[in-house]
Amino acid sequence: MGRSRRTIPEELLLLALDPATGTTAQPQSLDLGLAGAQLVELALAGRIAPDGDRIAVVMPRPTGDPTLDSALELLRRRGSPVRAVHWIGGPRLGLRQTYLSHLERCGMVHAVEGQMCGVLPTTRYQATDTAISREIRARLDSAIRTGVPPDPRTAALAALAHAVGLGKHLYPGNEGRSSRSRLRDLIRHDPMGGLVAHAVMDVQNGVGAQPRRTATAGGAGGGVPSQPRRGTMARAAM
Repeated sequence: MGRSRRTIPEELLLLALDPATGTTAQPQSLDLGLAGAQLVELALAGRIAPDGDRIAVVMPRPTGDPTLDSALELLRRRGSPVRAVHWIGGPRLGLRQTYLSHLERCGMVHAVEGQMCGVLPTTRYQATDTAISREIRARLDSAIRTGVPPDPRTAALAALAHAVGLGKHLYPGNEGRSSRSRLRDLIRHDPMGGLVAHAVMDVQNGVGAQPRRTATAGGAGGGVPSQPRRGTMARAAM
């Protein structure tokens, strides 16, 4: 995998960074989203594939991205397909910081040290090139505004942004209600992104003990519900 292209975890994190405060929106659900974004990126690289509501390794060859390859190796060691909800809900200590540090090394953000209440040390991250964040945001805006089916990467990014609750960060207030609704609807345009996004929301809602009933989308590569579950999706979109 070449490093000229930003990965979906990196783009999701850049979307979540608040340019004014240097903090990340929805930090707890964002951690789940980053784990899910790794799955989508590995699927796009041809390393894993959905198997119903499970994830199977189909090519264990490394991608060249150390963080993704670590996730790929963990999946390979499982020996059998793992349910997406169990993978995403597993411990992911330090994953957000790993990606923030990577973005800092790449020069896309810089760390700003400070203190909370004059005592506790804090670190905020400011984007160094706001054009990158604007380009990512513009792709989502275009998909929402035009209604044209987006490319798989943008569709997966939109699904994950909705799943972790970034809709109210990107499109706030009553004026952003229709955009949040359309962001939610983009989940149907990428089967893997949809599977992972639903798993992220299931973990947040405490679902996962029972397998999800799935309807195959597009044949053998499916495993994604054909229609969003309205209760969960509506809550996340508001």
